[in-house]
Amino acid sequence: MNFQTLKKILLRLYIEYVKKYLNKIIISLFLAFGVAGSTAAIAWLLDPAIEKMFIQKDETMMLLIPIAIVLAFACKGTTLYLARTILIKVGNEIVLTIQNQISSTILKSDLHTLESKHSGQYISHITYDVGQVNSLVSNGVLNLMKDTLTLIVLVSLMFYQNWKLAFFAMLMMPLAAFVAKSLGKRIGKATKESTVLNANLVSYLTEMLKGSRMIKIFQQEKFELDRSNKILTSNKNIRNKIGFIMIRATPIMEFLTGIMIASFIYYSGFLISSGEMGINNFFSFLTAMMLAYQPIRSLATINMLFYQGAAGAERVFKVLDTKPSIKENENLSNLKIDKGFIEFKKVSFIYPNTDIAAVKNINIKIDGGSTIALVGHSGAGKSTIINLLPRFYDPGEGEVCIDGQNISKVRLSSLRKNISMVAQDIMLFDDTVRANIAYAKLDASDEQIKKACDFAAANEFIESLPKSYETMIGENGIKLSGGQKQRISIARAVLKNSPIILLDEATSSLDSESEEKVQNAIINLTKNKTTLVIAHRLSTIIRANKIFVLNHGKIVDIGTHKELLENSMLYKNLYSKQLSA
Repeated sequence: MNFQTLKKILLRLYIEYVKKYLNKIIISLFLAFGVAGSTAAIAWLLDPAIEKMFIQKDETMMLLIPIAIVLAFACKGTTLYLARTILIKVGNEIVLTIQNQISSTILKSDLHTLESKHSGQYISHITYDVGQVNSLVSNGVLNLMKDTLTLIVLVSLMFYQNWKLAFFAMLMMPLAAFVAKSLGKRIGKATKESTVLNANLVSYLTEMLKGSRMIKIFQQEKFELDRSNKILTSNKNIRNKIGFIMIRATPIMEFLTGIMIASFIYYSGFLISSGEMGINNFFSFLTAMMLAYQPIRSLATINMLFYQGAAGAERVFKVLDTKPSIKENENLSNLKIDKGFIEFKKVSFIYPNTDIAAVKNINIKIDGGSTIALVGHSGAGKSTIINLLPRFYDPGEGEVCIDGQNISKVRLSSLRKNISMVAQDIMLFDDTVRANIAYAKLDASDEQIKKACDFAAANEFIESLPKSYETMIGENGIKLSGGQKQRISIARAVLKNSPIILLDEATSSLDSESEEKVQNAIINLTKNKTTLVIAHRLSTIIRANKIFVLNHGKIVDIGTHKELLENSMLYKNLYSKQLSA
């Protein structure tokens, strides 16, 4: 990261996030003056302490000067604590704002944007990268103010005591700045590597937890342990690299300080022997110079903190600046459902980063209140058609209409409000049964939830659970069977009460007993609703009003079950395979 990029990112951070807390930062700045002043007071008090207490043996000063030193330390500690408290709060407020923005961006992003990056990388952005920004604000800003002011006050005291010796002390500052600039570039590069490895680690852990059953059944624990060891070792190495760079300034600064102190003592001997400087001035100057060592060392490495924070902010901004291609437009009108008539007009679609069309020139008419089935081999384009209706994706060509309204010309919220979906892969939250069903309608009453469960044939098994509707079902419903999860999903769709229903192989993984119960629930769900079904099970296909047979993204046959058995060789083959199965 070059200096211009760093400057641009820091300016954006200030304008969009830090500026609103400027009043608190100014308060911290005044407190930093207190830290600097009290630090200088500690050094200055050694001058009268030596002169009055040890040379003149003033009994009054023997009491007052120690009290003054205690007060100076107390003032330094208090002001530093207050300044740090304020900036910690500011940093955490900024973190909260950025994390909320990232969450909002993820929730509003279209599927193509979300699927182009591993979920672990998003987790890394919201934890690791935002943490880097927090360190920049809460530590970097405070250290910059505190150490700069402290150094200015201490250097001023040094010049007050003896300007000749002060020039000696000033010689190391340009060298420290050069060291800091050199190390800053290296820390920026290393931090970028660290972020990539951290994201990879989160991604791997996510997959390892989700795939735990597969790992065990294929007995690949050793293979996965080796994979995790490689990733963890890479993370350890980059942490070592960053740590070594961060402390690389230490031996250089120690060496420079050693030269400075040796030169200072050597030259001070001449000044004291010639009477240009008193022993009391010498100790006061030496204390100020030693106290100045800490802020000089801190400022020599502070740009590394700024580079780290800016690198984290840069990655966060890339997420926040990604604009979804499918988003809400408040200026459009709401979708008005009359009969629920759906039409696909010459629709074609190619998934991003592929060359082969998933669907080609699709023309489908679905009467309101009817059920149509989409059948075909895997990859024929069935799921693509389902995904285009709620605008998970937009067609590359053609248009999709509901009751004569182009769905891309109406408000997205009003479109999705009128569509419910039950898929093979059910998504359930680690919450109660009630909460998972009420997700479709957060203000639903107990009576409405129970009625939806009756329709979905779910009430019987729910009542047998340990805490009935208040039973926690575990991550993605791990404590429930496949059929139970499906019926909860159907109850959720029933509660939403949408005029359009999408069923994506909702019964394909169920046993016969569960399928019968789920099928009855589906019949209740889809009654008088416009329904699109992707199914391999004959029981679902046969009762469809119309069946569309797809092959390689094209509709090759249309008809009822009976008509297709007579006229469609592809459908007949699919049907025969189902019978043999």
